[in-house]
Amino acid sequence: MHSAEECRAALQKLAGRLSELSPAERETYFGNRTASVTVPDLDVTFATRLGAGDDPVTEARPSDPPADIRLTMGSDEVVSLAESPMNIARAWVAGRVKIEASMKDLFRLRRLLLWES
Repeated sequence: MHSAEECRAALQKLAGRLSELSPAERETYFGNRTASVTVPDLDVTFATRLGAGDDPVTEARPSDPPADIRLTMGSDEVVSLAESPMNIARAWVAGRVKIEASMKDLFRLRRLLLWES
């Protein structure tokens, strides 16, 4: 099990991949969409805004509105995802990752998670 700080850093690394896209591409793919990752084994939810590409990943507050893209996964999966984003489909099929999003947002998420490093 990883710590909340390790998970936040891993998610920040993943979100930082957006800065590799041009501002026009970020706007096209993500606009002002929000994402959250709930880590049940740590009882914490992280959130960020995707379109800017440089928004920090922070702990979500209970008063925050639900994110457009919501993922639920254990701390080990969070850290693993940041190291090898293309494994998200395998983790989802195995039931280790839960994704709640519209079909359009799933395609947006795929753009982020399948970006070549």
